Amino acid sequence: MDKFDQHIISLLRNDARMPVAQIAREVSLSRSAVSERIRQLEEQGTIVGYYAKVASADRAQVCAYLELFYVDSKCEKYVTLMRAYPEIKRCCAISGETDMMVYVETASMERLIEIRSAVESFPNMQRVKTHMIMKEWEM
Repeated sequence: MDKFDQHIISLLRNDARMPVAQIAREVSLSRSAVSERIRQLEEQGTIVGYYAKVASADRAQVCAYLELFYVDSKCEKYVTLMRAYPEIKRCCAISGETDMMVYVETASMERLIEIRSAVESFPNMQRVKTHMIMKEWEM
């Protein structure tokens, strides 16, 4: 992937509906060259889809990561338990001392505290560490 591909991907991340002609102007290539590069990026699996970012009326006010440390359990066991909470958006098994990172979006701090307390009470849960999201940047 060269600098042109990286620039094209950056533009599409910002606006997946950007016309090929506009992308071509931005990266100083022809429309056909840009179309071909996008096609190749899709075929290679670098670009796997195009998505709409939808704002919700009940948009989350509080977002956090929960860092989980547990004993003698499998990640799948906890994922099953966490599916009961629609505010839990993502569970990731990761390497290192931490067993799992969990991304949570809630309407209030009180609800985040309730979810964290529930997760802390899961069997064999050693410790839960909360990382509040203060600010996010689009990439």
